[in-house]
Amino acid sequence: MQLSWQPLTLQLIHPFRIAHGVSDTRENVLVRVEGGVGEAAAVPYHGETRDGIIQYLQRLDLTRFSDPSELANILKELPLGSTAARAAIDIALHDAWGQALQQPLYRLFGLDPTRIAPTSFTISLDTPEHMAEQARASHALILKIKLGTDADEARLSAIRRATNTPLRVDANAGWTLARARQLLPLLAEHGVELVEQPLPAGDLDGLRALRELRSRPAIFADESIKTSSDILAHQGLVDGVVIKLSKSGGLHAAREQITLARSLGLEVMLGCMIESSIAVTAAAHLAPLAQYIDLDGPLLIRNDPFVGVEYDAGRVRLPDRPGLGLLPRS
Repeated sequence: MQLSWQPLTLQLIHPFRIAHGVSDTRENVLVRVEGGVGEAAAVPYHGETRDGIIQYLQRLDLTRFSDPSELANILKELPLGSTAARAAIDIALHDAWGQALQQPLYRLFGLDPTRIAPTSFTISLDTPEHMAEQARASHALILKIKLGTDADEARLSAIRRATNTPLRVDANAGWTLARARQLLPLLAEHGVELVEQPLPAGDLDGLRALRELRSRPAIFADESIKTSSDILAHQGLVDGVVIKLSKSGGLHAAREQITLARSLGLEVMLGCMIESSIAVTAAAHLAPLAQYIDLDGPLLIRNDPFVGVEYDAGRVRLPDRPGLGLLPRS
């Protein structure tokens, strides 16, 4: 099998600001294996860069493999290194496998595409007034509000005055324990259903302390969760975990992590980075396994190179075509 890649620069519709920083483009990598396509998200706060992803891909030789149905064995033999690159290869192999069998991935996984929860739509950090206007104009079924600074109370109040839409909050590890203790009861008062990563990754003692709050939304770990060992370490400390293909290493590992999390009594949010329809459609094929969905990446960019997953007022619709079901955008 031949492996190839090319840079994929995604142009955002609006500058995207979170507690980690702000950007108006994302420097991803498009990967092709045996007719299948995948995508690697270069997320700096996960230690991923485009150069690092490409350097990893340059080390690989897949020519000794000839059948994408060998994907489990191929993935086992991939060397340690860029998780985002490994995710892209995994996605491309799954796409090629589905195309070879002329079946969409969700059918090969034995999943029902009608059993996908609505996706949230992300409002990135900005002034309270601008975030409220975006929330009012979004017409989304669920909003995910990026927080993580000193002005979070004003932002949340402005958004709640602007809309009655169900809210989720993502602090992106931007709060201290003292700040989280202060804000979580306020989030509960405003009807926020869950908060992602309120504390820095790895702060297990802090999460244990937040569990004791009498009034708080559900707490989900995101940046803290990359491996199955991370999920085990958070059992009893959070209500749920956020699983993303770019963090786990692709569809194969994400399915295993979802199974583990649910067996431990943890809820699962299936999320994405700022990615095109390649990676987001791949994740959506697993969406029937998750209670919460945050797969709005294609809605945030101007130059999606493919048509894949479709949206109907927050409802996610999978293509009924082989593999990922992608079509090049004309």
